[in-house]
Amino acid sequence: MTNKPVFLAVLLGAIALSACGDNAVQVITKPAPSARVKFFNFGVNAPGVNFYANAAKITAVSSTTGIESTTGTIYGGVGSGGYYAGIDPGQYTFTGKIAAAVDKDLTVSTVTSTIASGKAYSVFLSGFYDAAGKTVEGFVVEDPLPAMDYNVAYVRFVNAISNSNAMTLYAKNTTTLAEVPLGAAVAYKGAGAFVSVPVAVYDLGARVAGASANTISRTAVSFVAGRVYTVGARGDITITSTTATNRSFLDNTANR
Repeated sequence: MTNKPVFLAVLLGAIALSACGDNAVQVITKPAPSARVKFFNFGVNAPGVNFYANAAKITAVSSTTGIESTTGTIYGGVGSGGYYAGIDPGQYTFTGKIAAAVDKDLTVSTVTSTIASGKAYSVFLSGFYDAAGKTVEGFVVEDPLPAMDYNVAYVRFVNAISNSNAMTLYAKNTTTLAEVPLGAAVAYKGAGAFVSVPVAVYDLGARVAGASANTISRTAVSFVAGRVYTVGARGDITITSTTATNRSFLDNTANR
């Protein structure tokens, strides 16, 4: 009769010894990154880019073949599908590098920032792409996410339009028709505070000081209970076309 306990002991011993070899599965004990960052390509006419934190590539786009796409995060896009990427606290140089085969990995934007533990941040390419110099501006803002509250939504305004004046974001409830400003005026490369709003559908408008008409408008935007949103202004403020790619536009991205 086979002695099963002895057989199992030998088998387990062999497994334990093999786990000590060169191909052993390693136990990762490093804690998860304690900060978060997301990336926006709001540089008018900028190429699609991959975003880096120092030498580490943080965003990329996969293709149907499994090989990295040469598209990158295009103008108007948010890296990693709009999700935050975990990052360790510290001093960083954030760069946007061309994803296309032509000028592959050429740095077109560089911005430095100190990232603190437990905080979230957003990195923006902004302004206008200089096709001759192959550069575009950028900036970093902190995302001070409010505590969870399932009775309201939170919204803030970020201005990434370099040829705009400071603007205030207004939200008009499409049911009650009540309209309120969401914080104070925000200048280029600035971010307003997160403001709580009742859960509803809103028509949004960004206005310069003293104006009664919207400089930029977007209709039928839903703000959902418990969610936190960044409404970002991008584009060329001088474009009057309602269909041009580089027209001024209000982007709505969920932070949470």
